[in-house]
Amino acid sequence: MRIGLNGWFWGTPEVGSGQYVHHLLHSLLRVAPEHEYILYLPGAQPHAVNVPVPDGVRVRVVNTPFDRHWENLAKVWFEQVALPRAAQEDAVDVLHVPYWGSALVRRVPTVVTVHDLIPMLLLAYRGGILVRTYTRLVAEGARRADMVLTDSQASRRDIRRYLKVPAERVRAVPLAVDGMYRRVEDEERLTYVREKYRLPNRFLLYLGGFDQRKNVTTLIQAYAALVLTMKEAAQAQEHAASVLDVVLVVAGRLPTRDTRFFPDPRKIVRAFGIEEHVRFIGWVDEEDKPALYTLAEALVFPSLYEGFGLPVLEAMACGTPVIAANAASLPELVGDAGLLVAPRDVEGLAEAMLHVLENEELKAELSRRAREKALRFTWDEVARATLDAYEWVREFG
Repeated sequence: MRIGLNGWFWGTPEVGSGQYVHHLLHSLLRVAPEHEYILYLPGAQPHAVNVPVPDGVRVRVVNTPFDRHWENLAKVWFEQVALPRAAQEDAVDVLHVPYWGSALVRRVPTVVTVHDLIPMLLLAYRGGILVRTYTRLVAEGARRADMVLTDSQASRRDIRRYLKVPAERVRAVPLAVDGMYRRVEDEERLTYVREKYRLPNRFLLYLGGFDQRKNVTTLIQAYAALVLTMKEAAQAQEHAASVLDVVLVVAGRLPTRDTRFFPDPRKIVRAFGIEEHVRFIGWVDEEDKPALYTLAEALVFPSLYEGFGLPVLEAMACGTPVIAANAASLPELVGDAGLLVAPRDVEGLAEAMLHVLENEELKAELSRRAREKALRFTWDEVARATLDAYEWVREFG
């Protein structure tokens, strides 16, 4: 089978779609090296052309008339005109667009991965007229694709409901994480990461973005309530005083300014007067994340909407207890391997954090369950399920 892959996000590991196409292609080669693979790289993204491609993959650079003038228009032309034409010229059996950007008029059998429907479902993410126009374009392109892949059953339900894709043409293929995500036992490595990011001895961890749907405001409110409760307990000479030593570590690139879409968590922390209990450590290098997860008491992830939730699976693979929102895809990912709380329930989130911090048996049990469940998610399984979709499209598309 000759398989073509859209490589617009090739060489962009800081973007989820870039990680996805990278891991998927390497895994496809590992589990099915007998097939022919063509990676179509955009002329508008010269950095992608310079990123190494694994052996056994043919690269074709696809140019558009707008590559040096307007990247947005070049992207649309690449997706809608140049890539389908190149795939048709190469007589591919299936073309996979590994992000929401398949062509309106397909020239070859096409599979598209729609990770989530955030631009359609969340009002704040719909953007201006150009973004809304693009969303309508790619939504119609997905409807016309031979197969839609998505990351979770929650997203599959959304796609069936809002894109009106028939059940047989949309499949949930859960993602996976790199093999480096596992519990770190090397004390030197743990010490290095602790010192590099100036981490406290005990801490709860949030790692992710700061846009509205990440619900960081609720997290800080809940943590402030926890701090207040513990101070009152300490004053009453109850047993919970040691919890006051647990800091909330917030990781990720902070907003450059405070807006409604990107609320600055530092401002919220100041408003609650808990600056001494919260530490912002900024961007975390990928290779440092397993140690960071290992050192944390728990990952707290109260996101309102996730197509999958990779930070949660990363933490689970490292045996870190997870406290997550009972929303969208997160319940099917976490299951009984973590604690689930209604995303706006400030009191419930504070209680869940306290429960993990005070109960060592619970913490150990959640760690064990998390690691066991994370083992079910591998890139080889992602590749096999994706190949099955390719075969279906070749036969029935």
